[in-house]
This record gives sequence, C-alpha cells and structure tokens, in this order.
Amino acid sequence: KHEWDKHGTCAATLEILNSQKKYFGKALELYKQVDLNSCLLKAGIKPSSSYYQMAAIKEALTRFYGVMPKIQCLPPEEGEKAQTIGQIEFCFTKELQLRNCTALKGESNPIHADLKLGTEELSVCNDALPTYYPSQVQ
Repeated sequence: KHEWDKHGTCAATLEILNSQKKYFGKALELYKQVDLNSCLLKAGIKPSSSYYQMAAIKEALTRFYGVMPKIQCLPPEEGEKAQTIGQIEFCFTKELQLRNCTALKGESNPIHADLKLGTEELSVCNDALPTYYPSQVQ
C-alpha cells in the first residue's frame, strides 16, 4: 500500500503502469531483467564476510549496466571500520530504460532522501570506506 501510494500513483500517469497490477508486475519484471546478484557475482563480488572497495562495486555495475545506480549503506557500527550495503537502486526513464541515478548538470535530483531500514538510516555510501555486501540485512 505504501509503495503504491507513494510511487505507483505518480507512475500511473503512464499507461503501462496505470494500475496496481501493472505497476507491481512491471517492477517484478524489471527486477528479474536487472538480475543484480548475477552481475556482481560475475565481477567476483558476492555476499560474504569479505569487504570490498566501493570503487570496485561501482565499476562492476557501470561496466555491466552502462549506468550508475544509487548505492546506499548503513554506516559502520561502533568499533567497526566497514559500511554495509543496504540497498542498490536502479533508475529508469519514462520509457523504462535504465538511466543514471545521479543528476546531470542543471537538473534537480529527485532521489536525495535517505531511507530508514529498521532503526538505522541508509545514506549514500562512502567511497573511502571498506564495504560489506551481506547475504541479508538485519
């Protein structure tokens, strides 16, 4: 209900997304099409207890998809040095083609809000910190 009220009703201006069934059906179709885990696995990045450099993750994603997604992380826990990936968000044009999630010069960026995951705040990942890619976010 929240996703439809917040995002779906806006997307419903497009005929291809103008009902809850079309909106969520297309979201599942795009999710399968993007197949994020396969892309990262091909680049040797897999959910584990290992740390990765954010530059390596971004490079793998832009090389594979040709666009830059928005990567959000949980900050390091007290006494830890690594951030944890919480969400990787892909952006699409109105024609449902992948596009960069970053704003172009002179463009406003509608994707600036941080996201709450449980009690933790997700924010854009810090490129300088080692990054943990968990199999599940608690």
